[in-house]
Amino acid sequence: MRIAIVAIGRLKGGPEAALTEDYLTRARAGGRSLGLTGFEAIEREAKPPSDSRKEAGLILAATAPAARTVLLDERGAEWSSRQLAEKLAAWRDGGTPELCFWIGGADGAAQTLKDQADEKLAFGRQTWPHRLVRVLLAEQLYRAVTILGHAPYHRD
Repeated sequence: MRIAIVAIGRLKGGPEAALTEDYLTRARAGGRSLGLTGFEAIEREAKPPSDSRKEAGLILAATAPAARTVLLDERGAEWSSRQLAEKLAAWRDGGTPELCFWIGGADGAAQTLKDQADEKLAFGRQTWPHRLVRVLLAEQLYRAVTILGHAPYHRD
């Protein structure tokens, strides 16, 4: 199963970009033997002014038609790291060809994305900067790979 993060906005260097790429690189390396591939960040930039409907169109256009989708949304479910790993394994084992995590723009995700997302995931009820959300998500994907691979990185 291919895994991608589809996000509005570009990380143009800096510590967040470096951390995101580091965790995605680690996830790629560990995920291969588990049937998890890709671990790529697909960035789309909307022209100002911010328009969540246009941003939704960019996200949808970057998403494979058969992909299962997870929208990062502060009102979503809060999964533990182990629950995320179990969901990834279940989707993979159920034949999901691609999984896309969606991160909307600065004004949040359009209702279109909320309605079309298969799942909604929250990293708590706080509002997080988009740059940090990518780091958090990339780290959690790497952590899920280590859980599924029985590596000692994760400790319950």
